[in-house]
Order: sequence, then structure tokens, then C-alpha cells
Amino acid sequence: MKYTAETMLIRSKDSGGTGVFAEVSAEQAGWEFLNMQARRLNAGQTYSGNTGDFEYAHVILGGRCNVRTSQGNFDNVGGRKDVWSGMPHAIYLSRNTDFEIEALTDGFEVASCWVPTDRDYPAQRISLGKNTPVELRGGGNASRQINSIIPPGFNCHRIVAVEVYTPPGNWSSFPPHKHDVHREDEQGNVIEADLEEIYFYKINPPEGYAYQRVYNDDRSIDGLMLAGNHDIVLVPEGYHPVVGMPGYNTYYLNFLAGSAQSLANADDPAYAWVKSTFTELDPRVPVVRPEDD
Repeated sequence: MKYTAETMLIRSKDSGGTGVFAEVSAEQAGWEFLNMQARRLNAGQTYSGNTGDFEYAHVILGGRCNVRTSQGNFDNVGGRKDVWSGMPHAIYLSRNTDFEIEALTDGFEVASCWVPTDRDYPAQRISLGKNTPVELRGGGNASRQINSIIPPGFNCHRIVAVEVYTPPGNWSSFPPHKHDVHREDEQGNVIEADLEEIYFYKINPPEGYAYQRVYNDDRSIDGLMLAGNHDIVLVPEGYHPVVGMPGYNTYYLNFLAGSAQSLANADDPAYAWVKSTFTELDPRVPVVRPEDD
């Protein structure tokens, strides 16, 4: 597949109603692992299925739900009204698992990711609440907040999931980094993983937008995407920095999967020096605090 600005940007199909409002399949993306949907339900509505040959992560974007599965039930999952109001909650499900998600609140939103697996893990409830440490990364106008939902080392096969908050006008995923070659050191430690990555955007207020560039070393991929609320940007390989517009907070949910359950990456050597200029963090981070939940 030829990756261009047009093929790496998946526009939202949100009309304001219930149902799927953003989605991409591995086939559409032209890669091996990642599939994703974002769905909205009103109270009493359900979404059900079977995971088949895939492991799933259901990340609650806003609202509360009951999750019934053939591996056990999870009641009253969620808490925040929306991504701007608290910490994330999620459910991890392994392959060959029946599930049903029942919304308990109107406007309930969930982002679901699934990737192929040949391994079995227990169903797990993930609750990031008041005692959750948040990571503040970068410095100055490259400051941002990272909430790890399914971090490296989590008891699963391939999925990694994090959400990132970037204050108005700031850069994120900066300096530009990549994770498109699997490399290990002499001790067998992964120093770069080969990962596919999805960026799912929310902007506050929602009329705003962010820019994301995706480019590789030989520039066979070099696209600049204008991402709006509920748009998806695909990162098949290469470096992928983001910048938000003044006056608008930028949120993105990252799903990743590939050669290792890892976030090991390599900076673009042309811009790695910028890290040495990071001193004080932007006082606007964290954007969302655990006590808000």
C-alpha cells in the first residue's frame, strides 16, 4: 500500500448519533495487526460480539457501562463524563471470548481495538483513578501528559494503549521518533520495536484541529495531515510529531501492536538535540488530573 496524507488520514463519520463514529480495519490500513472502532451508545443500548482469534481492548472514553463476558462480568465500568473529565477505564479480553457492553449513561463512548493472537490471557479490568501517577513528558511548548492504559509489561500478547493530552499550541510526540525496525541489544533487550500505531483524536473545543506529520528516513512516506475531532491518523512506519492549534486542547488515544509488547523507539537524529533544551514543564500540564475522576 502506498501511504500518503490521503491514505493515512481516516476521517470521522460522526453525525452526533449513536453507533460507530470512527473506525479502521487492518485491511484498510494495509498492515497486519491493528483494528479499531469508536462507538457511542445511549443508556440501555448494547454492543456485543465474540473476540474470535483476536485480543481486545475496550477503552471507555466517557460514561459508564456493564460488561458481561464468558470470562466473567464487570459492573459499573467507567467514571469520567468524557476524556476531559478524569482518568481512563478499560477492559482487556483475550481470544474466543463472548462479550456484551451495556451503556448505563447516555452518550457513552468506547474505543475498541483488536489484534490477532495465538495466546490466552485472563479478562482484566483496568481502572486508573485517584491514585494513578501521570507521566509529564517533554518541556516548554513540547510538554504533554501521558496516561498509560495498557503499558509494556501488561499481561497480554501485543496491545499497547496510552492516551496523551497536549495543551493548546504545544508540540507532542516530539522530538520526532519512530518504531519501525525490531532491534535488540547484545543482552536481548528490545531497543526498538516494529510497531503499527493508531492516533485517534479528540479536540477541545471540538471545532479545532491538530497537524501531524508522518515521514520516514528516505521520504518514501512523507504526509502532513490535518486531524480534527474523532479523526484517525495511521502510522505504518517513520517519525510522527504532532502540533495543536492555540486555544484548543489536543487529545489522542494511541493503540499500538507489532513485533513486541513494547514502546521502544528511536528519535530522529536531526532533531534529538532539542531534548537538551527541555527545562521547565509547561504549567498547563497535567491537563486532566486523577482527582478529577
